[in-house]
Amino acid sequence: MRKKKTHYCFILFLIAFSSLLSAQQPIPESSIYIQDSLLIPTRSGIDISAIIVRKKTNLKPLPAILFYTTYHQGPNDSNFAKASADRDYVGIVAYARGIKTDLKYYTPYENESTDIYDILDYISKQPWCNGSIGMYGGSYTGFSQWATVKKIHPALKTIVPQVAVMPGFDTPMENNVQLNLSLYWPHHSIYKMPPIKRSLPFEWYDDGVAFNRMDSMAGYTNLIFQKWINHTTYDSYWKSMVPTQEEYKNINIPILTTTGYYDDSQLGALQYFKLHTKHNPKANHYVVIGPYDHWGGQRKAAENLKDYQIDSIAHLNMMTLAYEWLDFILKGKPKPALLKDKVNYQVMGTNSWKHASSLSQINNDTLLFYLDQRKLSTQKPKTKKYEKQTVDFKDRESQNNYYTPKIIFDSLVISNGVTYISEPLQKDFEITGSFTGNLTTTINKKDMDISLALYELMPDGNYFFLTRYLGRASYTQDNSQRSLLHPNKKNTLPIKNTRFVSKKITKGSRLIILLNINKHPFEIINYGSGKPVPTETIKDAGDPLEIKWHNESFIKIPIWTD
Repeated sequence: MRKKKTHYCFILFLIAFSSLLSAQQPIPESSIYIQDSLLIPTRSGIDISAIIVRKKTNLKPLPAILFYTTYHQGPNDSNFAKASADRDYVGIVAYARGIKTDLKYYTPYENESTDIYDILDYISKQPWCNGSIGMYGGSYTGFSQWATVKKIHPALKTIVPQVAVMPGFDTPMENNVQLNLSLYWPHHSIYKMPPIKRSLPFEWYDDGVAFNRMDSMAGYTNLIFQKWINHTTYDSYWKSMVPTQEEYKNINIPILTTTGYYDDSQLGALQYFKLHTKHNPKANHYVVIGPYDHWGGQRKAAENLKDYQIDSIAHLNMMTLAYEWLDFILKGKPKPALLKDKVNYQVMGTNSWKHASSLSQINNDTLLFYLDQRKLSTQKPKTKKYEKQTVDFKDRESQNNYYTPKIIFDSLVISNGVTYISEPLQKDFEITGSFTGNLTTTINKKDMDISLALYELMPDGNYFFLTRYLGRASYTQDNSQRSLLHPNKKNTLPIKNTRFVSKKITKGSRLIILLNINKHPFEIINYGSGKPVPTETIKDAGDPLEIKWHNESFIKIPIWTD
């Protein structure tokens, strides 16, 4: 049975910008100066389109706030600059190269480092700027700030990257699994083409066409899509877009990162924080994370998030927090009260925030569970056994899909997967952090894409979706180097790079792991032939995938217990 699912990634990317624009409350036009369609020169010779907004009553030079974006939605774009002007800054919106000018110059992610440096240089030399500039914003705009600090302009005093994507790391592929986002995002957001028909993912699924031909099914060649799917490893193409180890060492300006437990870009947002603090132990970098999705992590939190009523203390407006931080750095106002330490996280179910000096300080214990005979066992198995799973990629009447549109629900759709359940837990504790583990498996093919979801089965019989891992088996050792599995031999796959979550787990609850193999219309299908996955078709399916999940497999769940 099919479940019609709108792809969560591309929808979030599409709605975040336009929704944020419409949510602004701009100041009256009569009280501001607006320079629209200003062209800022760059060393590349390609001008950048920008909007500058200033209050008429501000006669002295002021700090400037730059909102750099890859999106052009229309007249409301200026609202980002107006929001800054309303707070007595000079507000600037600048567009990525080619946006609002000529798309032939547009290449996502590739030119931000140099172009934004030139934009900052231009701003810093204007008579209305006092020489101090801050940046803020989410998603692609969050990424752009990290590209900017590869080489920091002297006028840049702080950045506030919100729900920042990390190209090649969490988008347009996650742990090397390509997402439909790689086609839908440029189609809708950049090329502004008519909407892709809703049936296309299902037609692609039914026909078994190669993933790299999906744009042809939409009737054209999508150049961005084609470039991205030619980089299936986290290679130098992707790595060149973000700071290197040496560049992280030199990032000494204060930074505030915001993201959420259900933010599709959380992996990237936290990876920036991890790498910055790893390579620069003195990094002045704060992070705020709570029960937010991609939207809530950069704007106003949804009080009801996918049927989960978030704790009242989590009702934050991240844009307000961003401006409080900018006021703190650029105007010497008090630091936002929430930022009591470097890591600030909301424990779901406790109506409280916690604070720690580093990610290593957020938990004091670990739960170790072996995946043994459909149970999450705390004891290492004495007898070696395994669970079998069969996936027939030629069968298009069924799907393997973990997807649930809600966080809390009354029944778990297993969708041909394998479940492991713990005994009732004997006391309350908090899961806080990102789970890890090892999957020991024997398969008859060379590769597979793994989905591993973690749930709490609460005493009232409802399920609470905690977090999920998605990854390609051949990249579990190294996301920059493919290492095919050995068919019909045991393979150990380390599970890492999973999402952070924090929630109180109630005594009497059980934990559940749902282990599955991707086979559905909304992410690429890895047939296991060993060929480049975007080129595989249903003709490469061959025999069904036969899996043995050995009971040496385990997961480690970080917890805090009193």
